[in-house]
Amino acid sequence: MWPEWTSMLSWWQWTILALVPPAIVALYFLKLKRQPLVVPSTYLWHRAIEDLHVNSFWQRLRRSILLLLQLLLVALVILALFSPSWRGTQLVGDRFIFLIDNSASMSATDVAPSRLEEAKRQVLALVEQMKSTDVALVISFADTPHLVQPFTSNRQELRESVAAIRPTQQTTSLSGALRLAAGLANPGGGTDSEATDAPKPALAQVLIFSDGKFPDITDSALSGLATTFIPIGGRSAHNLAVSAFQVTRQEENAERLQAFARIENFGAERAQASIGLYLNGELIDADQIDLAADGEGGVEFNLEDLASADLELRIETADDLAADNRAWSPLDPPRRARVLCMTSGDQPLELALRTERARELAEVTVQPPSYLETAEYRSRAAGGEYDLMIYDRCAPREMPQANTWWIGRLPPAPGWSAAEKVDVPQLIDLERTHPLMQFVEMGEVLFREGAPLTAPPGAVSLIDSDRGPLLMIAPREAYQDVVTGFELMGGERIGTNWPLRPSFPVFVLNLLEYLGGRAEDAASLAVRPGQVVSLRVNTAGNQVEVVSPSGGRTKVRRNSRNTFDFAGTAEQGLYKVFAGEQLVRRFAVNLFDAAESDIRSRPDDAIRIGQTKVEGSTGPQPVRQSGWRFLLLAALAVLLVEWYIYNRRVYL
Repeated sequence: MWPEWTSMLSWWQWTILALVPPAIVALYFLKLKRQPLVVPSTYLWHRAIEDLHVNSFWQRLRRSILLLLQLLLVALVILALFSPSWRGTQLVGDRFIFLIDNSASMSATDVAPSRLEEAKRQVLALVEQMKSTDVALVISFADTPHLVQPFTSNRQELRESVAAIRPTQQTTSLSGALRLAAGLANPGGGTDSEATDAPKPALAQVLIFSDGKFPDITDSALSGLATTFIPIGGRSAHNLAVSAFQVTRQEENAERLQAFARIENFGAERAQASIGLYLNGELIDADQIDLAADGEGGVEFNLEDLASADLELRIETADDLAADNRAWSPLDPPRRARVLCMTSGDQPLELALRTERARELAEVTVQPPSYLETAEYRSRAAGGEYDLMIYDRCAPREMPQANTWWIGRLPPAPGWSAAEKVDVPQLIDLERTHPLMQFVEMGEVLFREGAPLTAPPGAVSLIDSDRGPLLMIAPREAYQDVVTGFELMGGERIGTNWPLRPSFPVFVLNLLEYLGGRAEDAASLAVRPGQVVSLRVNTAGNQVEVVSPSGGRTKVRRNSRNTFDFAGTAEQGLYKVFAGEQLVRRFAVNLFDAAESDIRSRPDDAIRIGQTKVEGSTGPQPVRQSGWRFLLLAALAVLLVEWYIYNRRVYL
């Protein structure tokens, strides 16, 4: 950047100053010199030295280092009087909070070497501007904030803390970082000003270094912070991303697999890319894709049946962000749910639980109602050993740690009640959008009698009659309870003809799949970085070991919900779960976030916090950086050199 020049003198003053250099030269020639000279013998031959006389003027200039230094001194003074300056930034205040975004998009390389490194460089430059009495703290943030350095005036500690920030593969959330900053800036108080007599410290300056790939902050309480947004990155960034990757079995041939992937082009130009599919690290298939600007497309690969494998999809073409160019999908045998059914004898129910498809979905154990009084039942129910427990015309004293289905009885949980039984209730409506009611047709179903239900808050009515709900589902902590207000078997008689209709085994299969944890397992096969994954693993032990893609090992204990909750999903890739030495489960962590993959900066380089629009800035406070002091210092140094040479009689 070229400096700007500003005149500090009037025209006549410049005129006088411009006469100084010629005056120095003139005085140099007028200077009287008496010094011994050695006269060469050639001096007697005037003709031979005529050429030397011709150049004597310049010869004298060449030998005078003092003249050159004096001219240089005057030149530096003249430049200082022009007051050169350039655009810069300056910290205003005495307390600063540096928020540094280290989410996945900050690994983009459109700003060399990366956006995160550029943000750290700018923070370090501001640290150098801090006065000795200033204090600052450093917070890095992705999906969660992390206090890197508390308030300190020690610049070395600030430098080391900023340098220690590493990129992550997580999404971005600014609100948590702002809340942390507000709490640390005003301990014991909020961001809003409060009317108190005690003097308050100056408002801390919050400086956000980010590419702005996060939603606007809707919490208006955070708009009271003195915030400056320094955008990192540009609008011309180019990126292709894997936004979805899934492996399923073909509908017409269950022994074959299909891998689907969606590729998105987050760029202003058309892009072509090579897509590779890897099985256990070996390339097995490839395809080409051509995407328009801001377009998306899909690729599909057909695979032979694989019982267990690691599948990975890669965009082979380089772009500005590598974190979203790879995606993983584990392929494991489906886990069978564990179901305990307690019934005094219900042939339609037991038949529905013994179909071939039901045996694929679940391992069902049938016990009589007297089993409820045994210590074994109480231990298993409290230990969360089963995924689903079915109570047919019976009920325990306490709710189990499992999903439940109650037939003709109410669960011993608050909020559940039933009205008096009514004869022949007429079915009037179904909740067809619920997973339990998919493909369930109740057109010819009749009920002999039923008790309309009342459920706790959050419940959903699945079957409505003209007298009230007859089938409902309600959440209970981490579980769900399904309750029917009618009996399948009413003593010796059939309470309803529903078990004789095709829709009943369909409902039972939906129940085994939904409450048996099958849908939950499918969802946990792929999570985003930083998310907690809840694993259901068929193992007798209470502890498993999770191995990360980089080889890190973490032991996880079974919780009261009979699952293993694992939060260490910071890395992308495939995680493996071991029970002892046996591999029992795998799951994938993929970015799959359009906000992170679209690395182009915001169109207006501004963020909104509450009702406040924070414009993007190149620094905390734009100022003109003046350079006349440096020129005067240089002139002083020249003057000292001149004095030394004059006293030491140094000649060239």
